[in-house]
Amino acid sequence: MVAGVDSSTQSCKVVVRDAADGALVREGKASHPDGTEVAPAHWLSALGTALEEAGGLADVAAVSVGGQQHGMVCLDGEGEVVRPALLWNDNRSGDAARELTEELGAERWAAAVGLVPVASFTVSKLRWLAAHEPGNAARTAAVALPHDWLTWCLGGAEGLEALATDRSDASGTGYWSPAEGGYRRDLLTRALGHDAVLPRVAAPGEAVGRVAGGDTLLGPGAGDNAAAALGVGARTGDVVVSIGTSGTVFAVTDRPTADPTGTVAGFADAAGGFLPLVATLNAARVLEAAARLLGVGLDELSELALSAPPGADGLVLVPYLEGERTPARPEATGALHGLTLATSTPAHLARAAVEGLLCGLADGLDAMVALGVECHRVVLVGGGARSEAVRRIAPAVLGRPVVVPPPGEYVADGAARQAAWVLAGGQEPPEWPAAQGTRSYASAPTPEVRERYAGARELVVDQR
Repeated sequence: MVAGVDSSTQSCKVVVRDAADGALVREGKASHPDGTEVAPAHWLSALGTALEEAGGLADVAAVSVGGQQHGMVCLDGEGEVVRPALLWNDNRSGDAARELTEELGAERWAAAVGLVPVASFTVSKLRWLAAHEPGNAARTAAVALPHDWLTWCLGGAEGLEALATDRSDASGTGYWSPAEGGYRRDLLTRALGHDAVLPRVAAPGEAVGRVAGGDTLLGPGAGDNAAAALGVGARTGDVVVSIGTSGTVFAVTDRPTADPTGTVAGFADAAGGFLPLVATLNAARVLEAAARLLGVGLDELSELALSAPPGADGLVLVPYLEGERTPARPEATGALHGLTLATSTPAHLARAAVEGLLCGLADGLDAMVALGVECHRVVLVGGGARSEAVRRIAPAVLGRPVVVPPPGEYVADGAARQAAWVLAGGQEPPEWPAAQGTRSYASAPTPEVRERYAGARELVVDQR
C-alpha cells in the first residue's frame, strides 16, 4: 500500500491506497489553524493526527506529501524554524513583489523563472522579510516550502542537507527555473540579501529517503496543483479548474511557458513536464461569503443561483474579497455593480456570486489559451465543484464542455500515485483506473456575462 498527503491551507488529509490499482483502503483528516501566518509545528501535529486516523504507516511501503505552494519556511543553522511561515495568501509582500519586478523588469523575470513576482511567491516573501525583519532574515540559513519541511520532518529532520523537494514546488518559489532545471541563486540573494541552503530538487518518481524509524520510502512530494493533476490523470487538451480556498486554472504541457504580463505562471509539473497555471485568491469562499450574506446554506445558495437568469439581469459581483492575485490587486476589495430594485433579490445575488467566481477563472483560461495551451475540455475539481450551480453555469462562462469527477481528495490521491511510482520505478507514474461517476456538462456560451464582468472589474479601485 501507499499513502498520499494533502497538507493544504485549511487541513491535512491522508489517503492510503492500493499501489497496484489505486483502490482506497482508508483515510484520515485533521484541521489546520486559520490565518495567513502559521507556525509549521501545527502542520506536523495535524499530519500526525491524520496519519493516526488513517491507520498509520506500519503497512505502507511509500508515502509522498503534496502541499500548499509558496509558503515561506525559514530555518536557522540548527534546523529550527526562525519565524511562523507566511502562507501563499498573505498579501503583506505585495510591495516587495512590485519592487522586485521593477528592479529586473517583468520580461527578464519571465525569461529567468517563468513567472513575474506577485505577493504569493516565496521570493516576494523573502524580500519582505529582509526589509521588515532583518534579524530574522540574517538568521535564515535555509528556506523550505511547506511540503519540503514536512517530508524532511518525516525523514527525521537530520541536517539541512537532507532537505528535498520536487520540480513542481520549486518552480513556485521565484528562484528556480523550469526551463533550465536549476536554482537561480542570484534571485534568491536579491530577495533575501544572502545565499541560503535550498532543498535538493529530486527527479520525478525518485525516493528521497525513508520515514524515520521504519522502511517506508519517502517520495519527493509535489505542489498541490501538480499533485492534483496526477490525481485526476490530466492529459494534453485538459485544463483543470480547481475551486478550493484559491482558484486555479492549469494544464499539463510538454514545453515551458513565459508570460511577461505575469498572468500565467510557468510552473513545472510533477512528472517531468510543465504546468502553466493561473491562480486567484478568491474561490470557494466567495460562495461561502454570499451564503453568509443571504443567511442560507450552500445548497440553498445553489438553488437560488439557478433560479435567476443568466447574467443576473445585469448584477455583477467582482469577488476580490481578499485582494487578488490575478490580476495582481492585493489591496483591492470586492464590488457589486448593477444593483437596482429589480436585481435586489437573493436569487440575483447568488447568481452574481457564482458568475463572478467563474468569470475570474475564465479570464485565466483565456490567458493560457493565448499562450498556446490546448483546451478541449475543462476538468472541474475542488470543494466549489460540489455546487450544482457552479457545475451547470461553468460551461456557459468558461466556453468549454466541463467534466466533473466524483468528489475526492485529488491532491492526496496524486501524492499517493507518486508514492506508487517511487515504489514501482520506471519513467512514468502507474496508470490507475479512472474514477467512476464522472459527470459531463455543456451549454451555450454567454459572452455577455463576461463582457459585463470585464466592465465592472475595471471600476474596482485599490484600498491603499
